[in-house]
Amino acid sequence: MPRAVWKDTVIAESDACEIVEGNRYFPAVAVKREHLRPSDTRTVCPWKGTARYYDVVVGDAVNPDAAWYYPDPKPEAAAIRDRIAFWKGVRVEDDEKPR
Repeated sequence: MPRAVWKDTVIAESDACEIVEGNRYFPAVAVKREHLRPSDTRTVCPWKGTARYYDVVVGDAVNPDAAWYYPDPKPEAAAIRDRIAFWKGVRVEDDEKPR
């Protein structure tokens, strides 16, 4: 099952991910919210819309803006509504091999 891992801690795990532009978007309900802290960072993608970010937190360690989501994606990106993706050292891995 795909999972997102940082600092040897599973942040998210789900078989119901969407892959867009090489990024695996986990259902928001599959993400352990205790490891997310809202960030003020925003970016804009021409076809997906405005992304918002979370810091990923494990213990006292903070990975700024290491998770993102589109709260109101454009129609072309509707499949990633209510989903969260990871980067900046958060490993996204499958049972078979890390990605």
